[in-house]
Amino acid sequence: MSTYTPAVTGTGFRASVQRVGGHLAAMVMPNIGAFIAWGLITALFIPTGWWPNAKIAEVVGPMISVLLPVLIGYTGGRLVHGQRGAVVGAVATMGIVVGADVPMFLGAMIIGPLTAYVLKLWDGLVENRIRPGFEMLVDNFSAGIIGGAMAIGGMYGIGPVVQWLTKQAGNGADWLVSHDLLPLTSVVVEPAKVLFLNNAINHGVFGPLGVAEAADKGKSILFMIESNPGPGLGLLLAFFLFGPRALRPSVPAAIIVQFLGGIHEIYFPYVLMKPKLILAMIAGGAAGVGTFMVTGAGLVATPSPGSIFAYMAVTPKGGYVGVILGIVIAAAVTFAVASVLLGFGRGEPAEDDAIGPDEQTVVNPDEQANVNAKLTRQEA
Repeated sequence: MSTYTPAVTGTGFRASVQRVGGHLAAMVMPNIGAFIAWGLITALFIPTGWWPNAKIAEVVGPMISVLLPVLIGYTGGRLVHGQRGAVVGAVATMGIVVGADVPMFLGAMIIGPLTAYVLKLWDGLVENRIRPGFEMLVDNFSAGIIGGAMAIGGMYGIGPVVQWLTKQAGNGADWLVSHDLLPLTSVVVEPAKVLFLNNAINHGVFGPLGVAEAADKGKSILFMIESNPGPGLGLLLAFFLFGPRALRPSVPAAIIVQFLGGIHEIYFPYVLMKPKLILAMIAGGAAGVGTFMVTGAGLVATPSPGSIFAYMAVTPKGGYVGVILGIVIAAAVTFAVASVLLGFGRGEPAEDDAIGPDEQTVVNPDEQANVNAKLTRQEA
């Protein structure tokens, strides 16, 4: 599949779901560097960052709304049909990011590979049927026509569908809040976050509701439902200790960006890679929200970005114990559940076993000596 994601073996529903998640993760993992760049710029230079700079902060919006989705669409297309698929995947992704109200990560994961697959079908159809000398002309025009057509189709088809899904996720979270079922919001919020709908839910649902509650009561728990950095920290720690060995070296940097920088998108590919880990995220998120409720914790404003430092900055005087406790318990629960789901790393091969038995060649010394002697006689 990809050097970034372990191959999935087996059949059945479980393997199918894991395989789909692996494909989604394979579109994001090669672009983690771009996510880190965006996260660092966001954490440092937005108005609520460490060193606010209005000029540099202008990069933040275009990066998350255009650059990152296009990179995902490009990578998804490349996985399906090489460089030609990558080009048309990027072109088609531009169609869905234009005019979108939310970052089109999910849309890019759909339209990038889909466009590349359409081009792949076309290339297979016309293979060996093009007159000599016209190959480049046909290849370029076919890629341009298919990429442009899919960009327009995505603008009117896939884009609105993703917008609708985002709205429905927000409505579901809003309904749970209005019925005082706050811990259950994690059942909606955590899967939606992993599909990169986190900003829409946080700023579109919990932000406005939290502002109204904070204006009345001086603080609000709603600011902490989506932005809690605890579940992400717990997941990454479990991944660092028990996840695929080839990916463990990437985890420390992800922890810094996620927990200290507040950029939660960095851990989403790890969940997509092993979809069963969404259960750990839900458990940790619910535990954190429950702790916030029991301790009466709340924030005075939205922590932006959702880092531990931003949390401390908007915690009201005297409210630090409840806030910190909710983050710690969320991280601990997520870590415990994720560790169990990962089998405490028992299923991960040791470094020396990276090459499987099927890939190794075992040679009998006597047989090798006979072969060498035969080759010597032939040369003589």
